[in-house]
Amino acid sequence: MCVAAEAATGDETISLVREQAFDVVLLDIAMPDKNGIDTLRVIKQVRPEQGVLILSGYPESQYAINLLRAGANGYLNKDCEPDEIVRAIRAVARGHRYLSEAVADTLADNLDKPAAARPHEALSEREFQIFCKLAAGQIPTQIAEELHLSVKTVSTYRARVLEKMRLANNADLTYYAIKNGLIE
Repeated sequence: MCVAAEAATGDETISLVREQAFDVVLLDIAMPDKNGIDTLRVIKQVRPEQGVLILSGYPESQYAINLLRAGANGYLNKDCEPDEIVRAIRAVARGHRYLSEAVADTLADNLDKPAAARPHEALSEREFQIFCKLAAGQIPTQIAEELHLSVKTVSTYRARVLEKMRLANNADLTYYAIKNGLIE
């Protein structure tokens, strides 16, 4: 096993993936320019077959399910053992998904919970993406430009997110995201 390339930002990662295929892309959620969710989506558009393993400091219960829905092949917390990282990389390189015990527990727990137990988990991939950007303080114009959508489309998604989550405004979104560990 060897490291073929390194990137410090989401845009650098995307550029590398555009240039060549890798056995596995190891991706963090928190990056300086573009978050891991957006980077993952672009990678999957550029190379749908590309194996992507998320290695993050965020707890599995916060992001794993939405990232797996967005196309990640696995999700590990940075607190895991080095042996588990190796097992996960090997599984993803073979074309499989890798679910840590914590992710498997999160998935199993969600089978027992009513859909409304964690409102953000009921959002679609795009709604969750917009939710995270709004909660982080971005305005619809910025989001529209970044995601190549119209401002009206972003506003429509915002309205859906607020309705589904039974929140009144962006301040409520930010409070919810902080309270649930979705942003810092």
